[in-house]
Amino acid sequence: MPRRIGDVEGRDAVASVVRADAATSVDRSTLALAVRYTLQLLAERAPGGTVEVRVPPFGAVQCIEGPRHTRGTPPNVVETDAATWLGLATGSLAWADVRAAGRVHASGQRADLDGVVPVIDAARLA
Repeated sequence: MPRRIGDVEGRDAVASVVRADAATSVDRSTLALAVRYTLQLLAERAPGGTVEVRVPPFGAVQCIEGPRHTRGTPPNVVETDAATWLGLATGSLAWADVRAAGRVHASGQRADLDGVVPVIDAARLA
């Protein structure tokens, strides 16, 4: 199990991305840390193993209560890029909007993050 990212370290990384206003304008290590921290928050907020949320190449977590998946490709997968994920995680993007725009791939009946994101309040980071 990877070490837990500390809240100060994680919030600082997310704040850097939010201040940059685009995930592509911060260095890769800060972007990776922000993604991993917000995925960690998601897994803590919605524990479980029903949905796998992937943000390649930075990380993935299993979350949301329900039937646990143990082998092969999970039946419920959410996958997106770092900028979209951080927008969802901080509340600057809405789940319904990114789904409608095709910015997130969600497969399976339970692959829905509505009501689970945002996981951190971007306004409090500034």
